[in-house]
Amino acid sequence: MRWLLASAALVAVFAGLLRWRRPTWYWLAFGAAFATLRVLVRYSSVMDACGLTVPSPRWRLTVARMANRPIPEPRAPRIRRLRPTRTGLVIRLGLRPGQDAFDVAASCDRLRHSFGMYGVTSREIRSGVVELRMTGYDVLKRVHLPADAERTTMKVPVALREDGAVHYRDYRTAPHALTIGATKSGKSVYQRNLVAELASQDVALVGIDCKQGVELFPLARRFSALADSPDTAADLLDALIAHMEDVYQLIRAEQRITADTPDADIAADIWDLPDHLRPAPVVVLVDEVAELALFSTKDEEKRRDRIITALARLAQLGRAAGIYLEICGQRFGSELGKGITMLRAQLSVRTAHRVNDETSAAMAFGDIAPDAALATIQIPGTSPGLAVTGDASGGWARVRTPHTSLRTAVNACNKYAHLTPVLPGLAAFRPTVEPSVPLAKIPAPAPAESPATA
Repeated sequence: MRWLLASAALVAVFAGLLRWRRPTWYWLAFGAAFATLRVLVRYSSVMDACGLTVPSPRWRLTVARMANRPIPEPRAPRIRRLRPTRTGLVIRLGLRPGQDAFDVAASCDRLRHSFGMYGVTSREIRSGVVELRMTGYDVLKRVHLPADAERTTMKVPVALREDGAVHYRDYRTAPHALTIGATKSGKSVYQRNLVAELASQDVALVGIDCKQGVELFPLARRFSALADSPDTAADLLDALIAHMEDVYQLIRAEQRITADTPDADIAADIWDLPDHLRPAPVVVLVDEVAELALFSTKDEEKRRDRIITALARLAQLGRAAGIYLEICGQRFGSELGKGITMLRAQLSVRTAHRVNDETSAAMAFGDIAPDAALATIQIPGTSPGLAVTGDASGGWARVRTPHTSLRTAVNACNKYAHLTPVLPGLAAFRPTVEPSVPLAKIPAPAPAESPATA
């Protein structure tokens, strides 16, 4: 008995330590089994208490009365599948006639409390089938992307969602994006993580960093073009528009619209071209868009109109040519001048980190998801990297980017520097990086002469 008690105490201490230091390991070792048992035992009573049951069919009630048997109890949604994951449980429910997916979504907070989970979200898979994703712990406290996260052409993982799923940036589905956030909110880390993930793909990276290049120039070995001032940015954007027009001419020449060509083979964008003809897609990263829109003189105003017009043209026409925009800034509203709201309307993916006022959140989500704007202003300053992301469909979720140090991003860019495409139209903006010299080969400075030997 003593050995049994000692072993139980040791296991309890080990489990507590594991839950504190490695919550994922604790969940896989202990939490998932306990949570599954708890859900199965409490399921019927919890569904009844949350109002997610329906009366039995009339024919069953009639048979019970005729056979003088007890009246059947109300029926809860059927559990079609229950699957543990590394962050929680995924339960697929089959709704009974008369039940609605909205009722399940409205009861998520009560289900979270009743099942003893950290969070519960729901989504409708198809008519009559709802999926509940339950998280067993705070997955956004220590973010680590799973090693088996999907990485395909122009689709990279950038963050972890609050339901434990991986948040992807899919350029072919949503070509252009806007990211806003206050200083030290994690906006730069989000951009840095995006560059590190794209570095291993056959894609041309083009950067505009008006802070004299302090954010993007350390990653210059993987960039096909970089601009560090508004004047250079204006010329670079004009060169991008010329590149876009050249790509369209290539698509026109290879459209294959003859009568004997199947419809599926007709080219309408670069992804319909053969591999040997397809130009490299281009991702344009703008670090601080406000620096491109501010002006104080007439000449700067002309430059500003030129820049905003070029960005708007790329946003409207660039997708088919394989040009995608990633625009970052602290604010992105109409006070930046004409053309800004037209440009913002083309940026379908919105990501907002911590902001300093409600107006900044409304600039990102006011026209697509007002609830997301309310969630944005509730992000605490003690959680850098925490953000709210949404799209034009109105759906949104809380995400957090794993911390990627600048050294990690630089190492990734240096490792895949040989994949940097050479774009002839942007050759003038190709950053020149001096080869790194090992510390052992750097000559030591000559010792200064002392007054006695001088």
